[in-house]
Amino acid sequence: MSSGVVPQISLIMGPCAGGAVYSPAITDFTFMVKDTSYMFVTGPKVVEEVTNEVVSDQELGGALTHTKKSGVAHGAFENDIDALSQLRELIDYLPLSNKDPVPIRHTGDKIDRDLTALNYIIPPSSDTPYDMSDIIKAVVDEEEFFQIMPDYARNIIVGFARLNGQTVGVVANQPNQKAGCLDINASVKGARFVRFCDAFCIPLITFVDVPGFLP
Repeated sequence: MSSGVVPQISLIMGPCAGGAVYSPAITDFTFMVKDTSYMFVTGPKVVEEVTNEVVSDQELGGALTHTKKSGVAHGAFENDIDALSQLRELIDYLPLSNKDPVPIRHTGDKIDRDLTALNYIIPPSSDTPYDMSDIIKAVVDEEEFFQIMPDYARNIIVGFARLNGQTVGVVANQPNQKAGCLDINASVKGARFVRFCDAFCIPLITFVDVPGFLP
């Protein structure tokens, strides 16, 4: 009932197993803590009994598994303190509900600042990869960019930044991963992020350099 009405965030800071994992699965963002948190419906002992496969808690549902392979989690933090600090930063970007305006924070960045670096970031040859993150950080306020799902479907970049103090969502191809080609995982990652921004009236900024969709 709260989906699309208020931002919903899950922070997994320890074991999350069985029926408890259905709750974070339906929230907008799920974050984990490296080495100490895990999520799975069925634990390693049951898996071993059924398939004779021996796996650890971390291999089955740890932060590495869910941020890089399954795409269930949107990010992983080094420890509990880092997790709480980073989540405060994320919340600063988000409106309290779909009826509240997008937050605006004062910025000291000049709107007409000189960005000569942009003249040299993109290589002259279209076959040469480059890091789209460099362009994003050069354009947004104070080079601050909160990336969502940085380790999953890395051929597309999504996240939150600010322009003239106002929160914006960023969607960008990443040319140094699969030449920036779109595939299924990147499409789902991008579409889910766009859907969230749409629900909360967060403007989108797109950076496009894509050779096509991966066959």
